[in-house]
Amino acid sequence: MKIAIIGSGGREHAIAWKLAQNAGWENIYVLPGNAGIPRSFSANINDFEALEQYCRENSIGLIVVGPEQPLANGIVDYFRKTDIKILGPTKSAAIMEGSKIFAKEFMRRHGVATSDFEVFDHVDAAMPYIHSKNGDCVIKYDGLAAGKGVFVCNNMPEAEAAMIEFRETYGEKSNFIVEDKIVGDEISIIGLTDGKTIRLLPPAQDHKQVYDNDLGPNTGGMGAFCPAPFYTDKLAAEIDRLIIQPTLRGIEKDALDYKGFLYFGVMMDEKGPKLLEYNARLGDPETEVLLPALNANLVAAVLAALDGSLEEIDWSWNPGFYVDVVLTSGGYPKSFPKGFAIKGLEDVDKDTLLFYAGVKSNGEDLVTDGGRVINVVCKGTTLEEAIENAYQNCNKICFEGMHYRKDIGKRILKNTY
Repeated sequence: MKIAIIGSGGREHAIAWKLAQNAGWENIYVLPGNAGIPRSFSANINDFEALEQYCRENSIGLIVVGPEQPLANGIVDYFRKTDIKILGPTKSAAIMEGSKIFAKEFMRRHGVATSDFEVFDHVDAAMPYIHSKNGDCVIKYDGLAAGKGVFVCNNMPEAEAAMIEFRETYGEKSNFIVEDKIVGDEISIIGLTDGKTIRLLPPAQDHKQVYDNDLGPNTGGMGAFCPAPFYTDKLAAEIDRLIIQPTLRGIEKDALDYKGFLYFGVMMDEKGPKLLEYNARLGDPETEVLLPALNANLVAAVLAALDGSLEEIDWSWNPGFYVDVVLTSGGYPKSFPKGFAIKGLEDVDKDTLLFYAGVKSNGEDLVTDGGRVINVVCKGTTLEEAIENAYQNCNKICFEGMHYRKDIGKRILKNTY
């Protein structure tokens, strides 16, 4: 079967790499991909008619959607009307990520453990509520924001500064939520679901802030590792009972057409796990460690998710730990220059995985073409070994302005699980 992967980043490179293990690279098409991803082909991923024509011209029978925007735009609804299979939630189900307000109200309605929140549609209207919390809160833009529409505040000066930035970015009248802040450890739980059964990937942890020790603004993700060593059987059972199962029941009760990957962003404090957010697809950069850790035929699993037989699929994880360090352009997540030649790629260890995110070719070299440039992924028997292997290989790569965090996988836990 020929398979198209929709998207252009490191996540899509990892999806293509994993699917190619069973389908063969010759049957993979990454649309539009980038110069670092094999089998990348130019495409407008929001022109569904053109995508359908391309698929028919190349006898593509299955589409796997990477990023959130095409899902929110209804790509699954469009292809459901054709004979081309597509993995992902419909537009009405993808709103679980597309609207923070919908997601929080869904959680409240179906008894999913989450923090208290209030909904607002005007910056000034929220200020009395924020003052009542002494600025100790989290402010989230309602719509899609590429991982950057969240402001975590500890006091009123931080909250006031956040609202100034919010107003400048999203306008005076914008839909958003203000929720109670949870202090604890965050974990990414991602699964593949056919709407009734869910097969979970290893528990992962993302590092969103741009600088070491979780300082600086949020990014799309500076690195990740899996499995999280603090993910005990007790914690897994609690997350399943309080978050995952109520979500699946809610999807069924609300008749949401959901066949695809579902991401649970979970925060754990001393009172137990609470859900921060849903993503209606694989996370990035979590995918870059999760798929190497997965010991399963992903092509077969995707097809099983589409026909409702996911419970019959063999599904396990490889032993060991995986670490992804993201090499970024200087200045990211704000403005940054592009076009710098990337050197040292041929020097990395043969078992290191390089998943390309923001690159293009100048005819001779790969050059930088985005904020997140390369994901450097390494394995180790222990987490410490995987971290060491990843940083040894990061040091072999260079480009002007290159930045990366030096503490991926090294967080000190706030609680004991």
